[in-house]
Amino acid sequence: GTESCDWASMLLRMYEMFCEKNNFHCEVIEEQKGEEAGLKSATIKITGDYVYGYLKNESGVHRLVRISPFDSGGRRHTSFASVSVIPEYNKDIDIDIKESDLKIDSAVRITHLPTKTVVTCQNERSQLKNKEQALKILKNKLYQKERLRLEQEKNNLKGTISAIDFGSQIRNYVLEPYK
Repeated sequence: GTESCDWASMLLRMYEMFCEKNNFHCEVIEEQKGEEAGLKSATIKITGDYVYGYLKNESGVHRLVRISPFDSGGRRHTSFASVSVIPEYNKDIDIDIKESDLKIDSAVRITHLPTKTVVTCQNERSQLKNKEQALKILKNKLYQKERLRLEQEKNNLKGTISAIDFGSQIRNYVLEPYK
């Protein structure tokens, strides 16, 4: 809803400010505006030395508790936003994407059929450049999925399996006192 869209835009701004402070380059690849306020989703690319190391632990669900500016009753609301941090894939590892595995709805929306992974890009003026950027993002996401699969295999061998559910947020931001 509107609360979560507003929270997502606040998180995006926090990451942009982090990038400014640490001299990282932040580029908005795609964003989908909320109906009343904020963002439904956004994809950003952050570049700089060791940036993945700094941000990899930001992946997960972020929870905000505050008095809603959108609620005329002035009630306290809880909002959630999910963050995914995906590294650029290592060019030494070959990520082979077959053309037959892709469903291209437009130059800005590509679906990888075997994994049901959907990517979009609409920040370029050229449809061809949007498609190229979307394919790069798709390769990065497939690379991340493969890394997670290998990590899960390793965890299964160790016997440590931990579920990551929507209800188990990684961080809470409480802007109103507890009652």
